[in-house]
Amino acid sequence: MKRRLLFAGVGALAVAGLMGWRSWQGPVVATYRLESRPLVQAVVATGRVVTTSRVQAGSEVTGVVVERRVKEGDRVAAGEVLAVLRADDLTAKLREAEGALQSLLQSTRPQAEAALRQAEAQLQQASREKQRRADLLARQLLSKEQAEQAEQAEVIAKAAAERARAVAAALAPGRSEETQARERVAAARAALAKTVIRAAKAGTVLTRNAEPGDLVQPGRVLFDLALDGPTEILLPVDEKNLSVLRLSQDATCIADAYPARPFPARLTFIAPAVDAQRGTADLRLTVDPVPDFLRQDMTVSVNIHTGSRQSALVVPNDALADVEGDRASLRIVRGGRVSRVPVTLGLRGLSLTEIRSGAEEGDRVLSASAAVSDGVRVRTASIALPGAAPADSSRREVPVKFN
Repeated sequence: MKRRLLFAGVGALAVAGLMGWRSWQGPVVATYRLESRPLVQAVVATGRVVTTSRVQAGSEVTGVVVERRVKEGDRVAAGEVLAVLRADDLTAKLREAEGALQSLLQSTRPQAEAALRQAEAQLQQASREKQRRADLLARQLLSKEQAEQAEQAEVIAKAAAERARAVAAALAPGRSEETQARERVAAARAALAKTVIRAAKAGTVLTRNAEPGDLVQPGRVLFDLALDGPTEILLPVDEKNLSVLRLSQDATCIADAYPARPFPARLTFIAPAVDAQRGTADLRLTVDPVPDFLRQDMTVSVNIHTGSRQSALVVPNDALADVEGDRASLRIVRGGRVSRVPVTLGLRGLSLTEIRSGAEEGDRVLSASAAVSDGVRVRTASIALPGAAPADSSRREVPVKFN
C-alpha cells in the first residue's frame, strides 16, 4: 500500500513538472516558415473584347425598307449592300434629269447651232444688201430711205446673230447649260444611291435594327459594325496599380465563355487620365493572333505580368502588419519568443508578398491577427504557405495579384 502511494506521488510530481515546463514554454501557435521560391506578380482585372473601331450605318433619306441583306455575325466587304429602300420617286427624278441632258445634247444644242448658222447667214446677206444699196445711193439710183432701211436690217441681223451666238455658246460642250444638266443628273443619282445602304468598310455586323417594311429616317441607326482591324481588350484597373504597369507587358487572357482556352495579349495603351468617379484607368491590350472564338464585348479575365523573381523570399499577406508603402512589420518567433520586426517589401500580390530585407529564410512568422502579445514565449506549429508546391515538386511558379 505504501509502495502504491509512493508511485502515485512520484507520478503526480512528474505530471506537475511537465505541465510547469509546458507552461514555461508558452502556448502552441501556428506559424509560416519563410522560404524562397519563384514568384510572378500580375495585375488581375476583368475587361471586355473590343475592336479598334466601331461604326453605325443608317439612312440619309426617309424611306421604306424593301430589302435587308445581312444579319448579325455576317462578314461584309467595303461597299457591300446592307439594305435597300423604296426609291420610286427618286428613280423618276433621275430619269427626268437624264432625259433633260439627252434632250440638250441631241436636240437643243443642234438646234442652237443651226440657228446660229442661219443668223450669221442672214447677217452676211444684210451686210451685202446694205453695201449694194449704198453703192446705188452714191450713183443716185436709189433713194436715201431705201439705203437706210438696208442699214437697219443689218443692225437687226447683227443683233439676232449675237443672240444666237450667245445661246450656242451656253449650249456648247462643257459650258453652263450642259454643266447644270449634268449636275442635276449627278444630284438625282446621288439621292437615289442613298436608298442603298452600304458598308463603308469591311467588318462584322454586330446588330441590325431594320426589317423589310420599316419606315426609316435620317439619324436612325440601322446597323452596328465592328470594322476589321486589331482586336483589343478594354480593361479598367484600379489606379493604385499604375505604378507597376508598363507598355509592352505580356498578359494572359481567359474568356469567361472558354475558360480552358487561354490566349496571349500585350499591353499597348495606358489612359493618360483616371476616372475620378471610379478611381480607375483604362488599359488596352492587343490580341494577336486572335482566337476564332472571341466575340465583340465578350467578358475576359486578364493577368498582366508586371514582375517576377526566380527566387524570392515570400510571406503570406495575412502575416503583414503596419503596411505603409514598401514598409511593414512581421511578428517572428526568435529564441522562443514573439518579436516584432520591421521589413522591406518587394513584389506584392493577392496571397504572397516578397520580403527584401528584415527577415531570413527559415524564420517562423505568425499571422498578424494571432492573439499573442509581443515578447510572449511560444511553441510553434507549421502551416503551409499559400500555393505551396507538392512534396515531390522542387519548383513551382506562383502567380500573384497586385491589387
